Amino acid sequence: MMVNAPIAIRPAFIAIDWGTTNRRAYAIAADGAVMDMMRDDKGVLAVPREAFAGEVAAIRARLGDVPILCAGMVGSTRGWVEVPYRMCPAGLDALVEGLVWVEPGRTAIVPGLSFTAGDSSDVMRGEEVQLLGAVAAGLAPADAVLCQPGTHCKWAKVRGGVVADFRTAMTGEMFALLKAHSLLGDFLTGTVIDGPAFRDGLALAQDDRLLSSLFGERAGVVLGRRDASETAARVSGLLIGADVREQDLVAGEEVHILADAALGILYAAAVTAAGGTPVLIDSHIAFSAGITAIWKAIDGR
Repeated sequence: MMVNAPIAIRPAFIAIDWGTTNRRAYAIAADGAVMDMMRDDKGVLAVPREAFAGEVAAIRARLGDVPILCAGMVGSTRGWVEVPYRMCPAGLDALVEGLVWVEPGRTAIVPGLSFTAGDSSDVMRGEEVQLLGAVAAGLAPADAVLCQPGTHCKWAKVRGGVVADFRTAMTGEMFALLKAHSLLGDFLTGTVIDGPAFRDGLALAQDDRLLSSLFGERAGVVLGRRDASETAARVSGLLIGADVREQDLVAGEEVHILADAALGILYAAAVTAAGGTPVLIDSHIAFSAGITAIWKAIDGR
């Protein structure tokens, strides 16, 4: 008796969230379910422009020979092809209209978003897929405040299901710069968790004296008044607390936080301390929902 071999099920498409230092690739089924995923450190800074086509081919060889949608810094001046930003207010339809096919019918790059008001300017690449995906998946309402912590923390207001405006805070980058290049660096080696030291940093942020408070952290250790092992958590709390404080949250206002669990917990504590109500959202689920909505729009589903 002959037994038929199982038929491999191909994904409908592959989505790549291609950042500056890392990338994630998702094999996604027609119904939006993630079938497989890979992650590595081949962000755009690690890939020469002439090598992007080869990198995409390698991902296809691993996850499936299907169309690919890319989002993130791969569409920047440092990426594969520079893709023009779409001006806010913008929804998923604007992202679909702004797609650039670098390999016709095979590989497209999603545009980022820009926002200007008076003398203020801001841009994002990649976060827009998560923001609009959270709304599309019902993880956040059509009118909401959303926060995406990270190297560059994004704060966005969604109105009627579209991104109305946003602002970026260099919170994570500031911590990294302080650790690598400042007098505080030797003291920023401890673990950052939501504990007493982190909460002390949040409270210190309410004094609204960020620059002098940062130096005070070093002075406190030098004078024996602070435990050096707690400095990283206190400084993290100070920076995140200052970030959240800038948002002028209304008492009880919901903030939908799109993040990995560890960072999400820290921002949730900061939002609570500022009088807001945090709602944690898995950023990977939001991304897959957003990129699937874009795929369905261009696939006619």
